Amino acid sequence: MRRLLPALMTSVALIAPGIAKAQTAPTDQTQEEVKPAILVADSVFITPDRQLIAEGNVEAFQGDMRLRARKITFDRESGKLTVEGPIRIDQGGQATVLANSGELDEGLQNGLLSGARLVFDQQLQLAALQMTRVGGRYTQLYKTAVTSCHVCENGKPPLWQIRAKKVTHDQLEQQLYFEEAQFRVLDVPIFYFPGIRLPDPNLKRATGFLIPSVRTTSQLGTGVKVPYFFKLGDHADLTLSPYISSKTNTLDLRYRQAFKRGRIEIEGAFTRDDLVPSEDRGYVFAFGQFDLKDDFKLEFDVKTASDNAYLADYGLPDLDRLRSEISLSQIKRDSALRLGYIHYETLRDSEPEDEIPSEIVDINYQKRYFPSLIGGEVRLSFDGHAHQRTSNADMVGRDVGRATADVEWMRSWTFAQGLRADWRMGASADGFNTYNDSSFPSRATITTPRAALTLRYPMTRAMGDGSTHFLEPIAQVSWSKVSGPTVPNDESGFVEFDQGNLLELSRFPAPDRRENGASAVVGLNWARYAPAGWQASATVGQVFRESADPNFSKTSGLSGTSSDILLAGQFKLDQGLALTARGLLNNSLNFSKAELRGDWSSQRTSIAGSYLWLGRDPAENRTLAVSEFWFDGNYKVNPNWTASANLRYDIEDSRATRAGVGLVYQNECVTVNLTLNRRYTSSTSVEPSTDFGFSIALNGFAVASGNKEYRRSCRNS
Repeated sequence: MRRLLPALMTSVALIAPGIAKAQTAPTDQTQEEVKPAILVADSVFITPDRQLIAEGNVEAFQGDMRLRARKITFDRESGKLTVEGPIRIDQGGQATVLANSGELDEGLQNGLLSGARLVFDQQLQLAALQMTRVGGRYTQLYKTAVTSCHVCENGKPPLWQIRAKKVTHDQLEQQLYFEEAQFRVLDVPIFYFPGIRLPDPNLKRATGFLIPSVRTTSQLGTGVKVPYFFKLGDHADLTLSPYISSKTNTLDLRYRQAFKRGRIEIEGAFTRDDLVPSEDRGYVFAFGQFDLKDDFKLEFDVKTASDNAYLADYGLPDLDRLRSEISLSQIKRDSALRLGYIHYETLRDSEPEDEIPSEIVDINYQKRYFPSLIGGEVRLSFDGHAHQRTSNADMVGRDVGRATADVEWMRSWTFAQGLRADWRMGASADGFNTYNDSSFPSRATITTPRAALTLRYPMTRAMGDGSTHFLEPIAQVSWSKVSGPTVPNDESGFVEFDQGNLLELSRFPAPDRRENGASAVVGLNWARYAPAGWQASATVGQVFRESADPNFSKTSGLSGTSSDILLAGQFKLDQGLALTARGLLNNSLNFSKAELRGDWSSQRTSIAGSYLWLGRDPAENRTLAVSEFWFDGNYKVNPNWTASANLRYDIEDSRATRAGVGLVYQNECVTVNLTLNRRYTSSTSVEPSTDFGFSIALNGFAVASGNKEYRRSCRNS
């Protein structure tokens, strides 16, 4: 009650002059009427000369501005507020002004403050001898020290600061303009700038320089990359990054644009260097997606490079084949349509460009029906595929076109005791046209009827300790009959046998190969869910055939009349640990393929790793066994230091293929990033290389984020 009555009185006193002022003098910022100010205080009284004085816990509000002070004197004649501190002015939660004393107008838009500090986002602070506000848009600070570092009261200088004769903050454009500025480290002048512009911390995007970085490699020497960001409106931007060293002149670029129904992003580089003298080098990666009418979606992903070694030389994604694709798709509840074009560009020195299928066209359409007469679901599918090699030589320049029509009926029954039966029956017809290969007929038609019955018996059991067990035996019998001549095997050269295709009638990835004859599958799914949060699951399965299929390779796990035993499992802890394993165990109790993946994350540690074993298999272009693991992790040593490491190691060759370490220091005002990476692999066009990276960012501006959680402490010594 003691503050309510003065507040009401003061509101009435200030509303009238506030409105009158707004009608005659709109601000530069919005050109709209200035909202009236409201004053709240412990005591409010009017002097004989018509001055309004508020004392004790004084607060004044005007729009999104909030002023707090010890005492405010309002002169109604002049419309001025005399404020005695300590003063605090909050501007919409984004900036705060602290001062000892000042004079402002009743709209808090213009005035003068002494001993002032301007603080952005509780981080970047500008301390000035004097501050003026002009038009509610500009804040001018004189003899200013700017830093985002924690400032100690013992007089020790901050880690870094910018000293300037004058700093102007444009609240509308969210920019800071420095005049006669010095950049200092521990109060030692390092650089002098007659004038410089920086974004304030609340600005998301602005034209200007981004954080520079230093990169040193064994092939390119030491170079500096200085990115410059161009804001092209609210929905597009361009970043140009000159990269200059003693052995290269490179211009990197990235263009991004957002549309109402999609977005595009293009990145690339143009290079002249000493690695490939007198030749232009570079790369282009482009990505885009658009949501069109009637649920259509257009996507493209383009990748190209000037030569085989460029991506590796410049620390870009180390790909050995570049896949470019454009597709148009429409996915609805009962239908799916997709049209795609793919282009492959090989970067392997041992792979002739003209002998791989570089041009690929795919058309896929599927429609679902739910006939009431027979029940279940009927699927009609059509697939069109064509791939072309640039070579016209016999056999190695083979081109293939394929058209596939397929119909399938599926129905499920669940019986009283919980037994579930799944029935599948269908037929497919494949037409092939083969060119530039005298070892296969130019035209061929293959038909494949098929049927399968799968039985499942899912069971659950709740234990006394609160855990739940799940057990599901699975059995399947199937039959298919492939009729037609042999056609080229270009699409199904690599077969993966896993949980996803254990119950499929054909485990080949494409229709140019289909499984033939009678077969049976037995399997078991198990899972346990503990109340403490951990869970485990496992799958075991095996396929039995009437006759062996010669189209399966040795390590596919599916050759012979009985397949390798499929083993898969997963283990998760509530504390952030997850392990996933799968493998194929052959009759000799040896693994033909095995993979183990794991990751663990906590507040201070994040680790991910994988181990892979692939047996020797010339049919899959693998003349030697593959045994390797990779590791990637980081550890937060303390609130400011984070260490990271990565390693890819070839166990079969007893050597690392890639290794790297990193160290990041971050506090409230600076981020320093150090990286060291080594690539050990080599080829005809790529040499082993070492890459050292260094970057430093001053936190507090819009170009970098700060660490507000941890601040350095002050010491008296």
